[in-house]
Order: sequence, then structure tokens, then C-alpha cells
Amino acid sequence: MQKTKTFLVFLCAILIVLYTVIQYGFFDVKFAGLVQFKLQNPDFHVTPWVYFLYAHIVTGALALLIGPFQIFRKQRDVKSRNLHRRLGMVYVISIFISGIVNIYLSLYATAGWVAQVGFIGLDLAWMMTTYMAVAKIMRQDIAAHRNWMLRSYALTFAAVMLRIYLGPLSLAFGDFELAYRVTAWLCWVPNLIIIEMVIRKRTLRNE
Repeated sequence: MQKTKTFLVFLCAILIVLYTVIQYGFFDVKFAGLVQFKLQNPDFHVTPWVYFLYAHIVTGALALLIGPFQIFRKQRDVKSRNLHRRLGMVYVISIFISGIVNIYLSLYATAGWVAQVGFIGLDLAWMMTTYMAVAKIMRQDIAAHRNWMLRSYALTFAAVMLRIYLGPLSLAFGDFELAYRVTAWLCWVPNLIIIEMVIRKRTLRNE
């Protein structure tokens, strides 16, 4: 069961990264559906917004791909522990760069202030949980470090959930902006609730 969950997380992460790389790396960014929607607003300018977007894509993709290795890979020897630390540094740096960049991008979020606040909330929670994970491992509190890393990756995984929810909700509501407002919160708040339930269940089991 655990191996199946691990495989599904890896698969979703890889598929979303591939989709994003193909969409924004091989085609003009103006052809992306979300960007075309933004371009309907005459006050929106692709530059310099697009440079922040590319920074977000690169750093977000790194965090999304590294996370499962950090969470699920067992550290059996010194070599694997050293790799864990190095990948962890890349993961943390990627998140803080992406989180700061995302605050700028969130100010231009489609569908107004509801979506903007949702994404800024995600960015702040993402950086805070990652900071707590680092703070705990600096104090050698491995159990707390792991729990905060689980919370951090649950928020990293919002990139996957956003794309899973947005299309079906757009069809269900018949209104892309409404779907985007809902998805700006739905992509991360349930993730945190679910991972908190998992953490509490593990804690009770280990007591």
C-alpha cells in the first residue's frame, strides 16, 4: 500500500512537471490558456510577469520532484544521509525563491482578490512550514522535522491539485473565474488538513 502511494505521488509530480515544461518551454507563453485569459485585460503586460513565472516554474518543479525522494527514501548509510542533506538544501532554497516570486505572481492572479489572497496564503504557509522543518532539524528533532516536511510537501503538491481541480470545476460551474477562485483555496487547504490527520494518526500510533 505504501509503495503504491509513493508511486502515485512520484507519477503525479513527474506528469505535472512534464506538462508545465512542454506548455511553457516548447511553446510561446502567450499560447498558454491561463495567459490568454490574462491578456484579455488590457492592463496586463506579459513582461516582466513572465520572468517571474519562469522562476516559479523552475524552482517549483525542483521542489515537486525532490520532495518524494526526501520523504520516502530511506537513509541507510552516511552516503545516503549526505545526499538527503544536499537535496534538502536545494528543496528549501527552491521553495523560498518560489515562495517570494509567487507573492508577486499572486498579485496578478486571475479572478481578483479572492484568488490573490488564496495564493498568498499558500505562499506564506509554504515558506513557514519549510522554515519550521529546517529549524527542527537544526535542533536535531528528527520526528518534528519529518512532520513539518510532510506539511511542506503537502503544500508543494498544491501545484498538482490545482491542475486536477481547475478543469473539472470550470466545466461544473461554467465559469472559469469562479472555478479559479475556488481552486486557489481548494488546491492547498485540504492538503494541509489531510496531512495533519496523517501526522496525528502516526503520533497516536507511536505513543
